Amino acid sequence: MPFQSNSSDAKSIKIVVVGAGSVGVTTAYALLLDRLAADIVLIDVDKNRAQGEAMDLSHAAHFAQARVRVGDYEDCAHAAAVVITAGVNQKPGQTRLDLVKTNYALFKEVVPRVAHHAPDTILVVATNPVDVLTHAALQLSGFPVERVIGSGTAMDTTRFRHELGRHFGVNPRNVHAVILGEHGDSQLPAWSLASISGMRLRDYCEAAGVEYDEAALEGCARRTKEAAYEIIRRKGKTNYGVASVLVSILQPIVTDSDAIMTVSRVGAYGGVEDVALSMPCKLNRSGAYQDVPLRLSESEQQALRQSALSIKEVLDSLEDQPCVLEDQQYSLRAEL
Repeated sequence: MPFQSNSSDAKSIKIVVVGAGSVGVTTAYALLLDRLAADIVLIDVDKNRAQGEAMDLSHAAHFAQARVRVGDYEDCAHAAAVVITAGVNQKPGQTRLDLVKTNYALFKEVVPRVAHHAPDTILVVATNPVDVLTHAALQLSGFPVERVIGSGTAMDTTRFRHELGRHFGVNPRNVHAVILGEHGDSQLPAWSLASISGMRLRDYCEAAGVEYDEAALEGCARRTKEAAYEIIRRKGKTNYGVASVLVSILQPIVTDSDAIMTVSRVGAYGGVEDVALSMPCKLNRSGAYQDVPLRLSESEQQALRQSALSIKEVLDSLEDQPCVLEDQQYSLRAEL
């Protein structure tokens, strides 16, 4: 049975974060501010660092009436969700797919241990390359497909709406647009579905008396795709936006609220079988479900297929790769 909870009561809710790096710790802090869980557990090979983070977070927890502590994999038992942020950092100029070998080996160490102690939890994967590792987590856990969720393009969709909102001079919450496919270089903006005030973008521009500038809109999509690279080049990591998106994924899981978000899930896309990438999914306490197929344009369907093929190529390359961690004292963090 999946995790069951009273959606109005967080007193018994436990969320585990594997990886006490910048993304994991910022996620724990965002959970505290959101008052989503009463018990937040950090797991990291560097227990001393994790303990310091937990001590610091506990001072914020005083106001949120939550407990923050360092644990081990047995503490995953009865968790509503286990968030995996563990992994090596993405370096400036490095693609997310470049991280695959080391982080895949790490997942072979982490995921089976989580699954053993928390067979009914929901796995939320944030480590890059998130689509490849969402697929790996499904295989390594043996969980049903709906209970292994990658953060996917939820962050890219947020960035995309921010860019479009800034371009059109409206609040991003009033922009309805999604990024589909890989959380990476083959992602695609679903222009045919984008709307403001219930109107497609061309119709909105006509009604508002503004120019429909294709070049400017393509610039919005380009900046969306390049955002993480730009942030990493300047500060060496991303963490705040990613943490907020992870909490937004956890909210409908804990509260069983059937929210629709673009998250990564294993399935068949564009005729490509057994691959994980992002499409809008309904999230609740049972996991992620793709209930409504999107009516994409022909060019968007082809772009989605190419995105799926690029991920599938990486998955196929992993079959013959040795999965031995060269250094067990890795830093458990994920920079997205």
